[in-house]
Parts: sequence; C-alpha cells; structure tokens
Amino acid sequence: MLEPALLPTPLVDCTDGVFARAGVELRLKRDDLLHPTVPGNKWRKLAPNLAAAVEQGHTRLLTFGGAYSTHLRAVAAAAGALGLESVGLVRGEELADRPRNWSLRAAERSGMRLEFLTRAAYREATGRALAGDGTGDGTEVERRWGRCLVLPEGGSNALAAVGAAAIAAELPDLGGHDVVCCPVGTGGTLAGIAAGLPPGARALGVAVLRGGEGYLEAEVARLHRAGFGREFANWRIDHAHHGGGYGKVPAELAAFAAEFERRHGIPVERRYVAKLLAALADLAAAGAFVRGTRLTAVVTGLPDPE
Repeated sequence: MLEPALLPTPLVDCTDGVFARAGVELRLKRDDLLHPTVPGNKWRKLAPNLAAAVEQGHTRLLTFGGAYSTHLRAVAAAAGALGLESVGLVRGEELADRPRNWSLRAAERSGMRLEFLTRAAYREATGRALAGDGTGDGTEVERRWGRCLVLPEGGSNALAAVGAAAIAAELPDLGGHDVVCCPVGTGGTLAGIAAGLPPGARALGVAVLRGGEGYLEAEVARLHRAGFGREFANWRIDHAHHGGGYGKVPAELAAFAAEFERRHGIPVERRYVAKLLAALADLAAAGAFVRGTRLTAVVTGLPDPE
C-alpha cells in the first residue's frame, strides 16, 4: 500500500537579505516533504499516471532514466507499494557490470528490473516507445517487455502536468504580484503550475540543463495542449543558471546551497533546487523583479543521500 501524501505541503516564509534589499518577498513551497518514498514533484506527476495504470488494468510500468534518476527510484517505490512490476531502462550500458550506485540500488530494492542501454539505443528506445502526449502506444515495448504502461523520462506527460497543477491550487491569494517558480528538467511541473495559476500570476522555470533553449519551451507548450487543450502565455524559462549542464554542480553553486542551508535550516537539493534558488537570488539582485513581487519557490525534492 502506498503511504498517503502530505497535502497541502507546507508554505514557509523565507526572509533573506538579497531578496529584502530588492523589495522582493520569498517563500518556499516545501514539496520535498510531500511523500517519504515518492518525493516532491515526482509524486505530483506519478499519482495520476498510477491511477490510470490501475484503471486500465496494467500490472507493469516501464520508464527511462539516468544512473542517478530520482524518477526511476520514485517509479520503483510507487510500483512496488501498489503491487505492480516495474522496468527501468537506464542510459549507459557500461553501468551493467559495475557495482550499483546508491540510486540504482534503491530502485532494485523496490523491485525494479533494470535494463542498461547504450546511449544510442536509449535515444532510439525513448523515441520509439513514446508517442503522442508521452504515454507509449506499447507495440514495440510489448514485444520485448510485455504489456505495460510506458512513462516518459522524468515522468512528464499530459497526466503529470495535470497533477502538477495542484501546486498552484494550494497557494492562497495568488495575484498580479506573484511569480511561482520551479526548476525545469522535462517541463511537466512548470506546465502544470502555469496552467493552474489564476489570472495575473505568472510562472518562472529555471532550466537545469544546458542547450534547452527552444526545446523546453516547445515541451511545455506541447504538454499544455495535451493536458489542458490550450496554450498559456503566463510563463517563461530562464536558461542562464544551469550551472554547466544537467547534473553539474560547480563549486560556487555548492557554496551557495551550503550557505542557504546554514541560514535557513532547510536542506537544499543540489542539481535542481540549488539552481532555482541561486537563479532567483541573482535575478533579484539584478533588479529583474518589480519591487513588491512575491516569489514562491517550489522545493521539488530532497538532497541525495550520498
């Protein structure tokens, strides 16, 4: 049985010098506290997909991810708790014969069967298996792995975006002075937040991968069309704070995260959340936000244990 989620997640005021000097209010939406085994935005995006899997009679989930994918761990934990099988296609065939890192060990402990693919085969598999709004049509997948519900890398499909829209619904009194902010890997959380905002409020995403200009914007727009039947104009993505690329945590960013933790007593995940918070601090210091703006930063997950 999957444990219930903590909903709504806490909303915490965060007094911080750089924002105060800019006349900007910062508060944290603590989605990192949402669920003990399916953390943060992964629960938001997975919950409606899990409901669809059960409703459609699926007994197996198949998805994709890298060596340290939070999404793989979350799918494995959720599937195991619901009595479903899970298969994870992992980018990097060289990992097959190496000792499992802590992340892959956790996925296997939850019952996930791991298949390691070359990077070329991984790209081919994701492109072949995923169709339309991001859920697989199953033809090629079923030949090799049997009947299963296919979830995209990062878990971002139309159902996931609808699930993430609940974040905005949990924020009271949103208006024209509000900007709700999140890190962006695959676009599902940002798409949901933007779709769930009332008139006047805006969404800001901070890209955590390099070279996503245009591609990520197109993904968010695609998810809006697939999940909500329309596009939205109340969001944008900042591409200047990726820290060198996906998974990269330069020393300056690590120092910022450590200092933020020291000042506020809140653990900061480095690959996504630290980039978000550092971007907001930089933008506030540069005067990018009108005085009186209220920023809500969605803390999408917990730091890695190792």
